[in-house]
Amino acid sequence: MKVNSLDDLYLKQLRDLYDAEQQLIKALPKMAEAAASEELRQGFEEHLEQTRGHAQRLETIFEGLGEKPKGERCKGMEGLVKEGSEALEEDLQPDTRDAAIIAAAQKVEHYEIAGYGTVRTYANLLGETEAARLLEATLDEEKETDLKLTQLAEQINVEAKEEAAGETKMTQRTRAGRKRAA
Repeated sequence: MKVNSLDDLYLKQLRDLYDAEQQLIKALPKMAEAAASEELRQGFEEHLEQTRGHAQRLETIFEGLGEKPKGERCKGMEGLVKEGSEALEEDLQPDTRDAAIIAAAQKVEHYEIAGYGTVRTYANLLGETEAARLLEATLDEEKETDLKLTQLAEQINVEAKEEAAGETKMTQRTRAGRKRAA
């Protein structure tokens, strides 16, 4: 899509966000399944439903504009999802994996917060009042999700640290036992 105006840029950014939401709809169930923390798993399941709602809001905006939501692949989200998938494949202790999943999820949330803030501003400038309202609602939900992830991280990161400390002590005891046996 050739961008010649703020209207064009607005539409391009909306399509980018729509594709990002579609990618997340596919990625969030995998993140939920990999989470060891029940609270984290539930958070991802709840955010999946929210994400579906975000996509529906975008579809409503596209309908109002008389446009289709399909566009180019959102490469930014593609990279973030790939990075998150790699964290799921690593051989990590459960709490450490949860900490890695939260880190990946917060990167996604920050990306979305930036995107939704931008298009909300464009909508306001272009006089798209209803679209701006819908985008603001999504932006607020993304910020709320980021806050919940931060609160979970404060607990899970400590557990991951304790998990690692316990693993280190066990490794040291195993080494000490081998030396005595030798």
